[in-house]
Amino acid sequence: MDPLDVVALARALIDIDSTTGREREASLWLADHLRSRGFRVAEQPVDDGRFNLVALAGERADVVLSTHVDCVPPFFPSRVEGTRLYGRGSADAKGILAAQVVAAERLRARGCGRVGLLFVVGEERGSDGAIVANTRPIGSRFLVNGEPTGNRLASGTRGVWRVRLRAAGRAAHSSRPELGLSAIDRLIDALVALRSVELPASPALGRTFYTVGLISGGVAPNVVPPSAEAEVLFRTVGPAAEVRRAIEPVAALVAVEEVLEVPPIEMMTVAGFDTAAFAFTTDLALLGNWGRPLLYGPGCVEVAHSEAEHVEIPALERAVDDYVRLVDALLE
Repeated sequence: MDPLDVVALARALIDIDSTTGREREASLWLADHLRSRGFRVAEQPVDDGRFNLVALAGERADVVLSTHVDCVPPFFPSRVEGTRLYGRGSADAKGILAAQVVAAERLRARGCGRVGLLFVVGEERGSDGAIVANTRPIGSRFLVNGEPTGNRLASGTRGVWRVRLRAAGRAAHSSRPELGLSAIDRLIDALVALRSVELPASPALGRTFYTVGLISGGVAPNVVPPSAEAEVLFRTVGPAAEVRRAIEPVAALVAVEEVLEVPPIEMMTVAGFDTAAFAFTTDLALLGNWGRPLLYGPGCVEVAHSEAEHVEIPALERAVDDYVRLVDALLE
C-alpha cells in the first residue's frame, strides 16, 4: 500500500471492525503502520486492552491532528463506487483519520516535525478515550479534531446532556390492573409532557432538541409493569442546568438520572476556510488540555451512522491538503 494513498489507507482501516468496544485490532494495526513510517508512537491504556494512540513526527508537537478509531454498529466493509468510498467509518471517522495521517506524512517529509497525531477510542459512546487522553497532554498549543464537517471549519458545536428517565410502578395481575400501578403508563405521560416543554435556545446554535434513543420496561405481557425507563439525549446550546430547569414538569413524574454531560464549545477558525456551526458533539470539549480547539473534516454528518455511509473521494483528498494548510497557518 502506498502510504500516501489516502483512499487505500482509509479502506485498510474501514475493513477492520472497530465498533465501540472492539477498537483493539484497528489500534494495533494503526500503531504498527505509524511505527513503520518512522513516527514515535505511544499507547495510552483505557480499559480491557483498548488504548489511545499518540504519534509524533519529531521531538514535540505544537499542532495535533486528532479523531477517533471507533465507529457505530453495524460494521460493513469498504467499497468504491464511482467517486464515493463507502463503508462503516468512511465519513465518521476513518476517512478523516487516514487524511490526517497522510497530511502528517507530507508535513514531515518536507521537514515539519512539530505535528502530532492523537487517535482515541470510545468517542461514539461515553468518550472514555478522550477522558483518559486529557489527563496525559503533551504540551501542544492547538488541537485540530476531525469530524464530518463537509470540508469546513466549525465555528461551534452543540453539547450533549444524556439522561435516564426512571418510572416506578407496582406489579399486579393484568386481570386486576386497579391493584397495580403501571410504570410504562407513567413513563409515557412523562415523554408526552416533554414534547410541550420549551427548551433553551441560542442565537448561534439554535434551539435545544432531543431524541428518545432507548426505552424499556415491564416484566411480562400479563403483569402490570413495576418499572420502566428511557434514555433521552438533549443536544444543548448552553449549560445543561438550563435544560434541567426546563424539564422540571417531567421530573415531577419520573426520576431524572444524569448519564453524560458534554458542554457546547466555541471553536477557533482560520482565515481562508469556510465555516459553519454544527449540531453534533465531539470529544473537543473533553480535550481542553491539548490546546486551542479547531474542528474540520471531509464527509457529511447526514450520511454518518447510516447504511449508506460514504465520503466523496475528492473531498477526502482535499482534506489532506487542508490539514496541511491548517498546520502551516497555526505554526505561523
